[in-house]
Parts: sequence; structure tokens; C-alpha cells
Amino acid sequence: MAKRGGQSLFSLSTLLASFFGAAMIAGAFAYFNYKFSEYKFIDFKEWVFYEKNDIFSPTAQKYVIVFYSSKDKDTMDLLSKTKLKLPILAIDYYNEVKENSETTTFLRSGTKTSLSFIQRFNIYESPSIFFIKKSKESLYKQDSMIRKLDNLKELASQVEAL
Repeated sequence: MAKRGGQSLFSLSTLLASFFGAAMIAGAFAYFNYKFSEYKFIDFKEWVFYEKNDIFSPTAQKYVIVFYSSKDKDTMDLLSKTKLKLPILAIDYYNEVKENSETTTFLRSGTKTSLSFIQRFNIYESPSIFFIKKSKESLYKQDSMIRKLDNLKELASQVEAL
């Protein structure tokens, strides 16, 4: 190693500082990956959803949440005809009123609630699907990853797996 004035250019403190810096960056990366993969909560007292003209109050222990666009008529028709073990809460991006079916409850909300919902769950595609389960009185916890719903056969197989 080359020396300058009796000191090494590559000292122990430089090595430790580089190692410490790399460890800090790796730790921050791991923390943010963990933070963004955490499951989130829906508090139905905090966020108000409407089913026709009434405020929706959840009663089941588990739900399938489908965030969809009412401009896509195929998704709406398939959701209304689908019969699963778990009830479906279909939240419309465009907030159109739709008649509930046997297992599907069509919900709508105000702009602030819709945007908060999209932001909290990082929804980028429509239709998106995930499961929630009751944690407390009106508090429900996300119980699965959020996925794009490609077809309802896939949805039925996921529900059967629960």
C-alpha cells in the first residue's frame, strides 16, 4: 500500500465508515420494503360507503373486496352473477348505483373516501381484488395481497382455498 506522511491511504476508519454507510442503506431499503408490504386496515366508521342510499355497515367476518369500474359492463355483470362462500363488496370507481345481488354488495363513496381507499391500498389497476377479515367492531384487516382480477374463475378458486 502506498503511504503518505506515515499514514495509509486506506485506513481502518475509512473501511468502517464505508461498511457502516452500506449497512444503513441496506437497512433503510429493508425497512421500506417491509413497511409497504404490510397489510392495511379499513375502518368502516372512518370511511363511509353507501349501498344504494343507505350507509353500509359490515356484518360478516370476512369479505372479498373488488375495486372495479362500472364503465366495464362485463365485470359488473359477472360480479352480480357470481355466487361464492364469502360475500363480495364491489366498490365502484365511478360511484354508480347498482342493485345488489345474492352475494355481491355494490358500494359507492365520496371522492375523498375513494381517493383515500386507492391511496391506502395502492390500487393501480381495475378490477383489483383482495380479502379482508374482521379485526374489531368496524375495523377490518387486509387478509391477502392485492391482485388484478383477470377472471372470476380465479376468484372462485382463491375463495375456495380459504
